[in-house]
Formats: sequence, C-alpha cells, structure tokens
Amino acid sequence: MGSLFRSEEMILCQLFLPSEAAYSCVSELGELGLVQFRDLNPDMNVYQRKFVSEVRRCHEMGLKLMYLRKEISKDGIPVMDTGENPEAPQPREMIDLEAILEKLENELREVNHNAEDLKRIFLELTELKHMLRKTQVDQQMGTAVALKMADSNWEDEQVTLLGKEGLRTGGHSRSLGFVAGVIVREKIPKFETMLWRICRGNVFLRLAEIETPLEDPLTGNPVHKSVFIIFFQGDQLKSRIHKICEGFRATLYPCPEAPSHHHGMAMGVTTRIEDLNTILGQTQDHRHRVLVAATKNIKNWFIKVIKMKAIYHTMNSFNFDVTQKCLIAECWVPLHDIKIIQSALHRGTERSGSSVSPILNTMNTSEDPPTYNRTNKFTSGFQNLVDAYGIASYREINPTPFTIISFPFLFAVMFGDLGHGCLMVLFAAFLVLREKSLAAKKTDNEVWNIFFAGRYIILLMGLFSMYTGFIYNDIFSKSINLFGSYWHINYNQSTVMVNKCLQLNPSLSSNYDQVPYPVGLDPVWQLALNKIVFLNAYKMKISIIIGVLHMLSGVSLSLYNYIYFKDRLSIYCDFIPQVIFLTFLFLYMVLLMFIKWVSYGPQNDFPHSPACAPSILITFINMVLFKDADELKNCNTIYMFAGQGAAQKFLVIVALLCVPIMLLAKPICIMRQQKDKYVQLANVHTTTENGDAGARRVVQQSLPPPVGGHDENEIGELFIHQGIHTIEFVLGSISHTASYLRLWALSLAHAQLSEVLWSMVMTKGMILNSWIGGVWLCFVFGFWAILTVGILVLMEGLSAFLHTLRLHWVEFQSKFYKGLGYAFTPFSFELIINPAWNEVEE
Repeated sequence: MGSLFRSEEMILCQLFLPSEAAYSCVSELGELGLVQFRDLNPDMNVYQRKFVSEVRRCHEMGLKLMYLRKEISKDGIPVMDTGENPEAPQPREMIDLEAILEKLENELREVNHNAEDLKRIFLELTELKHMLRKTQVDQQMGTAVALKMADSNWEDEQVTLLGKEGLRTGGHSRSLGFVAGVIVREKIPKFETMLWRICRGNVFLRLAEIETPLEDPLTGNPVHKSVFIIFFQGDQLKSRIHKICEGFRATLYPCPEAPSHHHGMAMGVTTRIEDLNTILGQTQDHRHRVLVAATKNIKNWFIKVIKMKAIYHTMNSFNFDVTQKCLIAECWVPLHDIKIIQSALHRGTERSGSSVSPILNTMNTSEDPPTYNRTNKFTSGFQNLVDAYGIASYREINPTPFTIISFPFLFAVMFGDLGHGCLMVLFAAFLVLREKSLAAKKTDNEVWNIFFAGRYIILLMGLFSMYTGFIYNDIFSKSINLFGSYWHINYNQSTVMVNKCLQLNPSLSSNYDQVPYPVGLDPVWQLALNKIVFLNAYKMKISIIIGVLHMLSGVSLSLYNYIYFKDRLSIYCDFIPQVIFLTFLFLYMVLLMFIKWVSYGPQNDFPHSPACAPSILITFINMVLFKDADELKNCNTIYMFAGQGAAQKFLVIVALLCVPIMLLAKPICIMRQQKDKYVQLANVHTTTENGDAGARRVVQQSLPPPVGGHDENEIGELFIHQGIHTIEFVLGSISHTASYLRLWALSLAHAQLSEVLWSMVMTKGMILNSWIGGVWLCFVFGFWAILTVGILVLMEGLSAFLHTLRLHWVEFQSKFYKGLGYAFTPFSFELIINPAWNEVEE
C-alpha cells in the first residue's frame, strides 16, 4: 500500500556492460521488467546504429513466422500453447533459427506454388469437361444456326445448306465456325451486350450453367461459371469474338467437331482429372504435415525472435566507449529493486561466460523521474481510472487507494438498488471466478475487454449498490419488510376502509418509545403518497454532506504533498486558507443540517417543531449576504442556537479574508525570498571584489536577476497563476458543492424509473386470473427483465459511472493532484510479447 499511496522512489543509473556480456545482461533485465532505458543516441537514425543488421534479420524472421501463422490459420490447425517462456537465444543460435525458418518457408512456398499450378490445371480440365458435356448438343444445332444466319444475311438469294461445312449462295461459299469456352456467371449480361453490339447481331450464342461452383486456385473461393458456344461466319467476326472473350477474361477451349473425337477427348479429360485429384490429395497431405510440425514450435520460435529483436533494439540506444569493448547505458530503476537488478546482471554475466562483471552506478540528475506505482490485478483497474486523467507527478499522492473505496461508494449512492446491485455482483463474480479461462480467450470485442479489465471495479460497485439499496430499502422499486413498520395508525377499521388517503401523526406513530428504524428506511414509505417529497429532501442533504466531506478530504491530502516536498510556503498560503474557507462556509452548512435534524422533532412543542425549522439553503444565502432571515409566524426565533447570527458573521468575514491571502501571500513571499537572496549574494560579491577573479566569476554566475529587471515576466506569471488558482478554488468550492447534487438527482431518477418500469410492465402482467394469466405473466416478466438489464443496469449504470468519474477527476483530485508526470515504461518482454502475439493471431 505504501507504493500505491505514493509512487516508487526512482534513481538514474549508469550501466557499463562488457561487449560479450551485454546481450545476456539485457536479456535478463527484459525478463525482470524493472528497468527503463534512455536513448543515448537521439540524433542518430535507425540505419546508423550498431545493431541495425541484427534487428533487420530478426524482422525478416518475424515475417517468415507471420507467413507460417497465416498458413496454419488458413488450414484451421489449432496452435499448441504449452505455456512455456523460452529464454532469448544466444546470438550464435540466430543462424540455426534462421536456417530452420527459411527451410520451412521455402518448403511451404514450393508446396503452395505446386498446389496452385495443379489447381489451375485441375480447374482448366474441369471447365473443359463441362464445356465438352454442354456443347455436345449445341454443335448439332449448327445446321439450324446456319440456316437462320443465311436467311438473315442472304434472304434474296437461293440458299443451299451443306451441314457444318458452309453455305453456298449462288456462286459463293461461306464457312460456319464456332468458339466455345467458360465465363464467370456475373459477366454474362455485359458479355451478351458486347457481342451483340460489336458483331451487329451476326452471331448465335448458346449458354449453359455449370451446376457445381468451381474453386479459384489463387483465393480458394467458390466461383460460379457458365459454358458458352458462339457460332459465326467469317474470319473478321472470329477476330472480334476472340478480343471480346479476352477482354471479359473468358477461357476458350478447343472443341472437336467430329462426335467420335468429341467422345475420345472427354474420356481423356476425365482420366486426367482423376490423376490430378490423387496428386492434389497427396500434396495437401504433405502441406498439412509440414504445418502440423511447425505448429508445435511456432509460438516458442515467435517468442525467441521477439526477444532477440527487442534486445538488439534496446542495445541500439547504448553508447560504445572508445575501446569498443564496453557498452554504456543509462536507465531509470526503482530504488527498492536495486539488488534484484544487480542479481539479474550477475546471472547475465554467467550465461555469457564473461570474466568481467558489469558496473552499475547511480547518477545525480535534475530531471524528473518517471512515475511507477506497483499494482496487482485488483488495483490495476482503479489505477487506470486515475491515469486516464493524468499520470501522477513524481512522488505526489496517488488517489488510487482512496478511489478504491470512494468510487464504488459514490456510484452506489446514485445507483442504490439491492436487486440491480445483485445483478452487477453476479456478472462481476462470473468474470472474477473464471478470469484465467476468459483471459486465455483472446477477443477483439472492445466492449467485452473493457468489462473484463474492470471486473473488480464492477464487483465493488455492485456490492456497494447492494448496501445503499438496503439502506434505501429499495429492491426493484419494492421494499423489504424485515423489522416491521415502526409506524402505526390511530384510526379504526371503518375509517381505514372508507378513506383512500390518511395522514399519520409522526409524534404518535412510534410503537417503541421513539426508537428509530434499525437500518435504512421504514418500508411504510413505499405506500406513502409523499414518498418522493421525503426522499427528495433526504437524498439532497445526504449528497451535500458527502460532497463537502469528499472535498475536504481532497484538500487534506494536499497537506501530505506539501510536507513531503517541504513546501512550507504552500502550507501557510494555500492549505490553511483553503481549509478555513471550506470549513467556515460549507462544513458549517453541513453542521446546520445535523443541528436541524436533532433540534426539531415532531414530539417537541411548536417553537421547536419542524414547522419552525428554518431552511438550510435560505439560512446559508442570508449568511453570505449578511442578511437576517424573515421571522416565522408563532415561532420564537429564526436561529437554531444562541449566538448563531454573530457566529455566522464571524465565519463569513474570516472566510472572505482568506481569499486575499490565497491571492497575494504566496507571490509576495516569493518576491521577498528572491530579493533577500539577491542582497546576500550581492554582499558576498562585494567582499570578494578584492579577491581572485575566479571567485568573483563564480559569485556573479550565482546572482539571480534583480526584481524589476529581467525577472519581471516570471513574477508577473506567478501572480497570474496564483490568481487563476485562487479564483478556481473559490468559485469551484461553490460549483463543486452544487455538482455533488448529481448524487441526489441520479438516485431519485433511478428509483423513479425503476418504479415506473414496474408499474407500466409488471403490473400489466397480473390483470388475468386464469391459467392464461400465468402464461402471459411469463412473457411480461421476460420483457420486464430485458428492460431492467438494458435500461436500468446498463444505461443507468453507465450514466452513474461517468458522473462518478467526473466527481473524482474534477471535484476530488483537483484539490491535491497535478497529474503532470510520465509513466514508467520498463523494458519488459511480457509487455512486448503478448500484444505482438495477439496482433499475429488477428
């Protein structure tokens, strides 16, 4: 919790690594994941660095692995995950791994290439088989086609048909030709149109669909095609038809004219197809065996390649000494883990067989270190919520420990319902209990990933919602009668049965000597017509109380920051005036609420009854305006306690005096400190005027610019910054207090929406008394359950979550949290491998 309360203390270290041991040492640090290296070659591009060739070789091996993974996925072979985490191979092992991957890639590419050629031949033979089968009948139509074409072209001449050899008209002879082929079915309409226009209707086209889809040899997708045969006359038409077929990527096949040749060719094609089927099956079996063998080791190979690439990429940010025998690195490390890092360096030296040990030195720097908060699977979700606002500045208070409790509690104040909270708990418990199996199932669904990452947040929100729902005595808009009602009526039975609305006297209603209801609200309020009026005042006051205490806790946390950073000036000029301002105005308003609840009860006499209780809001407004409240009729006083008027004036005056203190005190004190420092250094400079020149030069360099000189801009910026901070705090105290009323508004809206949903849906399912009513109630209950989960749990829950997030980011964290740091990003194989493997699987 100490590390979570405040970020880890970080130190900047310098590493001297022997050249022969650098690779192994960096590998051990990558397994550890506690070192953030700095780039010592920022002006050098990637191609000028020392290990660019090794990075390129690792990249090429990664491409080979991605190709193998793609082919494995194409065949639907599951990748075996043994859970092993192999170490990064030594540089000398890179050659062996390259040879293995290159051999596998070449073999697989050769198999794929041969398979594509075989599939292309198989496709052509299959198309030829269908073409021969479909055109056998169409060729017999040549005579009729010739006659038709003769009638259309030479209708004024005598026509003699000579089979398929040609046409004789008078003294002329014209041959009838045809072409046959296969075309994609979707192109047929345009194909027909083009033939008609180019050939001007002087061709005859016959089409026949191929019933079974054919496989594309390149993509493997099914393609629907059709067989066509075109009859024409003349070489000119033949040339045009060939060009059209080429443009539409139609495949033309030779088709014999004689029936005997036609039958023999069909038999030969069928025999060749059967042989190709056998060869394709053997090729596919060989490919499958190669991929299955690669599947057993592909993840281990991938981890090794990624680790090697990460190591060389990290080593590219190191410097070499002049002897080229040592690599120099700079890194941020947690102070608490120095010994663990030294042990890792020692293991790396032993693995490399080097006789020279690496050296780890700490360095002094004025640079702000990175922020590192140790988290686990429970606290990481809440830490991510805080980091989304801004990474904490180095060693400032981390809001996460307080957010773990306050976030689900404020959410539950708005979402208080025992039934809805139970649904959230059941869902979150499912995610928590099966987190290992669910985490192993990688998915691209962002909504699911968000829910799974925030499973512990959802669990706590559900548990707290069940608690506040129990306090509100609200479960699906109904109440639970656990202890019986502490109200009782003073009417007889006939009065109760006749009158629809009766009023209970709170001074006579308790059965147990004015003992309050044990826990939460009395269930009788569920039947009261003024239920919303009572809950309105109750929840509004609760929201103000929670809001003021939440803001005060945020201001109090700023004190820990000031003490840790030894900023005494901010304690006196910022913290104390802020606490006084909040306490004397808003905490006093909260105290008035408790005084009103205690002092004005239904059993008291009239001057102390609720009728004489002054309004808290009117009292606060009159207090700020130095105005007396209007007297109430038949009431003794307008104040709740003796001396209230004078006390309120004193509180307002002191609170207003804190404003100029917050506005001017800090800049004036800083100006005085700079002036005193300048005077002291000037005196020292005067005493050294007769001394040596070196001493005078050192003192002159340490002299700050005098106030009113070059430093006027910085002083002006300081006044402006302090003015903005003061105005933001003063106005924010009012607006932030009002902002907490969203707790009241959303809680009331959630309860009313739940009640409306019950009355509008479930009540309708209870209107039938026969067995039909039972069946009808099942459908109505299903509809009500869907609306409850979809609207009240998901939509209302998301709304309450966003409002809670705003209350923490703006109203709470702004009081003490700057969030101007940058995250600690260590060199860790775990952080590199998992995203890279997920990307490959996608």
